[in-house]
Amino acid sequence: MIIKVCGLRDPENIRAVMGLGADMIGLVFDRRNPRYVSSIPSNVGLLPDYASIQGRDLNEDGKVARVGVFGSDMPQNIITMAYNYKLDYVQLYGKNDEIMINNLRLTLRDEICPGIKFIKAIGIADMEDVGLWRKYKNVADMLLFYPKKQYGDDVDTKFDWSLLDYYDGDIPFIISGGIGPDDVEKVLSLTHPCMAGIDINSRFETSPAVKDISLLKPFIESIRNG
Repeated sequence: MIIKVCGLRDPENIRAVMGLGADMIGLVFDRRNPRYVSSIPSNVGLLPDYASIQGRDLNEDGKVARVGVFGSDMPQNIITMAYNYKLDYVQLYGKNDEIMINNLRLTLRDEICPGIKFIKAIGIADMEDVGLWRKYKNVADMLLFYPKKQYGDDVDTKFDWSLLDYYDGDIPFIISGGIGPDDVEKVLSLTHPCMAGIDINSRFETSPAVKDISLLKPFIESIRNG
């Protein structure tokens, strides 16, 4: 069970979350989100901005994957952030077609960020939405299903998890949307063969981008021991 903790920004909080055994940390690069990770301006007008979170803040042992979360962003901005933050995954919300994703893959994988993978986020409200995965069959390494009307945030509302039964693809997926400390049993009851894990966020926060370690620790331990 992959556990992705999304919406992190503070270096000390990031280190604490990583110490709990999370598999992925999510850094949000969508300016509309209150958890947005801003960069440090280079002030020269030509070079890209510098990463505001340095390698020493994230630990560079490779044990925890770094996921950059983007909306409908410019490809050059995604490339810049992938390079500056040494991302392992690019997670895309919004209107990103398969051609754009494939172009990003070809641009990044060989030299800029070797081995980088792509997660396509798909909003779910009904069985037809689940079928949208087919558009990304040849370009997504993983999918993320989230409540369709709750783009960009992990609010209390979940989508109907029974809709996952309509997923007939072979791309592994994780689920997001309102997963909280009391959802251990429900998460562990999900048995779809392609379900790879969960994405957790706002219900474990003391404030936007600051995760409550006292809530995360027992939750992660319960999932691991389940």
